[in-house]
Amino acid sequence: MDRVSIVHDNFLRRVAARDLPDVIPNGLDPETSSALFAHQCLTRALDIVSREMQKAGQGFYTIGSSGHEGMAAVAHALRPDDIAFLHYRDGAFQVARAAQKGQDMCRDMLLSFACAADDPTSGGRHKVLGSRDLFIPPQTSTIASHLPKAVGAAFGLGLARRNSPEGAILPKDGIAVASFGDASLNHSTAQGAINAAGWTSVQGVPLPLLFICEDNGIGISTKTPTGWVENSLRNRPGLAYFQGDGLDMWDAYRATAEAAHFVRTQRKPAVLHLRTVRLYGHAGADVATSYLPRAEVEADEANDPLLRSAAGLLQMDLTPQDVVDTYTATLDRARAEAARVADAAPLPDAAAVMSAIVPPPRVHSKRNGPSAEARKAAFGSDMAQMNTPQPMSRLINWAMTDLMLAHPETVVMGEDVGRKGGVYGVTQKLQARFGPARVIDTLLDEQSILGLAIGMAHNGFIPMPEIQFLAYLHNAEDQLRGEAATLPFFSNGQWTNPMVLRIAGLGYQKGFGGHFHNDNALAVLRDIPGLIVACPSDGAEAAMMLRECHRLAREENRVSVFVEPIALYPMRDVTPGDGAWMRTYPAPEQRIDLGAVGVHGTGTDVAIVTFGNGRCLAEQAEAPGARIVDLRWLSPLPIDAVLAAVRACNAVLVVDETRRSGGVAEGVMTALFEAGHRKLARYTAQDSFIATGRAYAATLPSAAGIAQAAAELSAR
Repeated sequence: MDRVSIVHDNFLRRVAARDLPDVIPNGLDPETSSALFAHQCLTRALDIVSREMQKAGQGFYTIGSSGHEGMAAVAHALRPDDIAFLHYRDGAFQVARAAQKGQDMCRDMLLSFACAADDPTSGGRHKVLGSRDLFIPPQTSTIASHLPKAVGAAFGLGLARRNSPEGAILPKDGIAVASFGDASLNHSTAQGAINAAGWTSVQGVPLPLLFICEDNGIGISTKTPTGWVENSLRNRPGLAYFQGDGLDMWDAYRATAEAAHFVRTQRKPAVLHLRTVRLYGHAGADVATSYLPRAEVEADEANDPLLRSAAGLLQMDLTPQDVVDTYTATLDRARAEAARVADAAPLPDAAAVMSAIVPPPRVHSKRNGPSAEARKAAFGSDMAQMNTPQPMSRLINWAMTDLMLAHPETVVMGEDVGRKGGVYGVTQKLQARFGPARVIDTLLDEQSILGLAIGMAHNGFIPMPEIQFLAYLHNAEDQLRGEAATLPFFSNGQWTNPMVLRIAGLGYQKGFGGHFHNDNALAVLRDIPGLIVACPSDGAEAAMMLRECHRLAREENRVSVFVEPIALYPMRDVTPGDGAWMRTYPAPEQRIDLGAVGVHGTGTDVAIVTFGNGRCLAEQAEAPGARIVDLRWLSPLPIDAVLAAVRACNAVLVVDETRRSGGVAEGVMTALFEAGHRKLARYTAQDSFIATGRAYAATLPSAAGIAQAAAELSAR
């Protein structure tokens, strides 16, 4: 017999024989206890049916919740408007929370198993736990990647009590909840999030967050050492520790109620360590006895939480037949509903699958912007300099100031952005202008910075996080790829986390930093569906494009990455002493639309298509008969605008400061070729890291190289 059948038969046999564990059913009345048992039975039935659906070719996902049914009591101890980021074994939590709002999850979860287009959570894109109505942002099989945004959501709850954003959806006295497994505890993402929560708490910052570690003692086939979870979590600075037995619904409820009361009243983070077991193995195809002794598997099965629930209910005057009837009737109902959804239609085509990559627009008010008096008070002496040309770094600073004045839900966060004003001074004075609650100095952890932004965006804030250097993003890129960009996709557009991520990047810093501070690789960003990647080439462009990215976040729920070329921050001259690369500050209402390219010059011999540092280098090259086309938007590439800009030109040279392999030029060249252009060439950075010292630019395009490449192309 398979383990599913064995567990099923064991339950029926042991209940009938009253061969049950010792339980003290305190804290919940008989009616509530019976209801929670029914939720547990539905969770178990859905696990059984999901495997039956898979065998019949009607279902596609079988990581279940059996052994974790105590999470039904956890949900009951929380409020249904406490935002919850769930472990993938928390079907019982979702079932019980739905019941708190009078909903039945049976059909909805079966539609999810079938990846049916009618699935109300993901629209047929994945089996996920989640619901907008239940305040559960959808999660797939994430390994702790949801914990950083739970920290952000909790921080946003604290901040919203003082400054509630226009789009807030969470109650001011709510808490954030994040559950995960004992194996996930060892992931660097979990460690970073737990550390960030404690780091924040010891500084007295409100952070109403409850971590729940569901400890079943194993991760797929790798066992968790005895005592590891408790010893890892019990004495963490700034983090209160609670413990409960998730196999016992009454004790799980007690422990959760105590932990939630602490978090809600103290506005401080806590961790709840719950004992659970894993039944049936990791997933449908997993056979636990292939890597665990049969005796250990049977010992876990003997700890089936449904047996403990039955034991408590029998003490409340239910009969064994009452318990068995609830269990079997629920299984019959799930099977009958599964038969009805067996032929549910999937998403019909690629367009339907992709329809949720770009989220729907966001409800927002129309604003006139700050008054002249407010701007004068914020800018102070800077106002007198706005009509004189300035370098890029200052114009970005002024643009951020105007955005924060006009939109009080805008929050800046990152390492050193506050008192220091950033590594390059781009955020100078912002904390003095808007205070530490809106310009947040974070700990040194890029995952936590991005998680803070994602979580705050769930509650109406418009975050503008900063990553100091492009190379530092690689420590945290899954927060973009696996969390921020996928949320609309996996929620069918019901959940979003708009933001503008600012990153100082690209090369050409003279003699400083090497490949950690001069990183010219953007491929990791450009292949994320739905993500907008912007890269300005001068200060005026930077101010207007940053405003557009902010508008895209506030009005269209988009996630943008704003790559600021470090070498252009202080740039003043095209040729020494001419001041030609400085710009005056554009009026606050001026923007550059997404997809609009810049065209400089009217030559028709050769079009130089470039971006970022490449535009300044192209001007320095002074190629005869050239026009320069500034891409500005690197993802999605503004192909139609580029084709229009080069239509009258005899040749096209693509100058790309990213690497030859995986660089921006690949997409541009392909689009030009497909449009019929044949007199083409590209001049790119070499496939190399960047060196420190006088060789800093040896692998990068140069003005002389552009001039030579343009001349050779024209002469072909």
